[in-house]
Amino acid sequence: MKIEQIYTGCLAQGAYYLVSNGEAAIIDPLRETQPYMERLEKDGAKLKYIFETHFHADFVSGHLDLSKATGAPIVYGATATPEFEAVIAEDNQIFALGNVKIKVLHTPGHTMESACFLLIDENGKEQALFSGDTLFLGDVGRPDLAQKAANLTQEELAGLLYESLYNKIMPLPDDLIVYPAHGAGSACGKNMMKETVDTLGNQKKMNYALNQPSKEAFVAAVTDGLLPPPAYFGMNVAMNKKGYNSFEQVLNHGMKALSVTEFEAIAENTGALMLDTRNDKAFAKGFIPQSINIGLSGDFAPWVGAMIIDVKQPILLITESGKEEEAITRLSRVGFDNVLGHLKGGFEAWKIAGKEIDIVNRITPQEFAEKVNISEDKIIDVRKETEYAAEHVEEAYSKPLAYINDWIKDLNPQAHFYLHCAGGYRSMIAASILQARGYRNFTEVEGGFNAIAKTEIPKTNFVCQSKIVY
Repeated sequence: MKIEQIYTGCLAQGAYYLVSNGEAAIIDPLRETQPYMERLEKDGAKLKYIFETHFHADFVSGHLDLSKATGAPIVYGATATPEFEAVIAEDNQIFALGNVKIKVLHTPGHTMESACFLLIDENGKEQALFSGDTLFLGDVGRPDLAQKAANLTQEELAGLLYESLYNKIMPLPDDLIVYPAHGAGSACGKNMMKETVDTLGNQKKMNYALNQPSKEAFVAAVTDGLLPPPAYFGMNVAMNKKGYNSFEQVLNHGMKALSVTEFEAIAENTGALMLDTRNDKAFAKGFIPQSINIGLSGDFAPWVGAMIIDVKQPILLITESGKEEEAITRLSRVGFDNVLGHLKGGFEAWKIAGKEIDIVNRITPQEFAEKVNISEDKIIDVRKETEYAAEHVEEAYSKPLAYINDWIKDLNPQAHFYLHCAGGYRSMIAASILQARGYRNFTEVEGGFNAIAKTEIPKTNFVCQSKIVY
């Protein structure tokens, strides 16, 4: 028996590849299927099942392409209603896989169709639990995403999640290995551990949600502090439930190399968003006017979803040479399939053609420390509120990047301000959006708070509510 966790850091997502006696199963696969096909060929295994823990909100699964390529059926938990052929398993239904068995546990709460998959080895021992978004390490799935589809409140969904966890998961043996669908960094939970594998026994001890004295206390705890989900989540659910274009089709379309003239014409005539995926240092020194920077080197796909919002938005790519396929692949993982092509030769080709370029007014932390007047200058910190609360530049305003569409309209376009995040990645996203919307009245700080903290600038962890703006 082999269990392989295939973890994708950008999405904080875990897919699972299981093989027993020549038969394989894949749980919650990513969009691109080639890595799974290569594993199957290497192991000489036949894919027998594709298990889906639920209709995912934060990424587009590869279930349809994988089923088409292998003939393996797609299996969902009870009450799932996909708009394609699939096996809807009954609660406690068992599927044989080589010498082992997989038992389906219907665990509604995160979503109504949510299921966990219990692995029972050849000796009948319950060995592992593939817990999807029902149980994370250190947390449980948020109960607010499926309210509209279920016609229930988040409190009612949290109550269902309590029943699922306390009646079906908690009685399982302590030595059971828990393999969750997500880890720290995912927007599907709020308190996840950085580890991606643990025992159920340890989770029973340290997971706050599994240590509540009552159902009412559980509901209050898991619904407390939930931030609004990214806008693209609902669109990803729809794609996973209804279907989508094949990954190969999306890739082939996006890999169209466009000359400077073609790129410029398409940008002007289609309203396509120009997405520059270079790192923040390269972007700051020069970029195509009106383009938005979201670097491949960071949490690219989640920030694309948070900033661009509409998965149908036409996109033109500007990438480093050789990074075109990676950018298209990672966009497709969160449902952004409408890539019209990429600029052949990248930004350098644009420069060589003598086209207009723009830059970001960026200074070093040392220059910031020399120039800023804490009591008079406005400083905007675009990190998360929790990062700001831990420590921030004295008198800085907390305006998280995720809510830029809410707070940008309140900026005075004539009043200068300084802009920073933790390391430069998020502040450059903000800077590109600001400049695309006509704001030129700011200075961005290279290296962000991590570098600023090494200077003599006054810092504090005192939080003034008037300084927190969403």
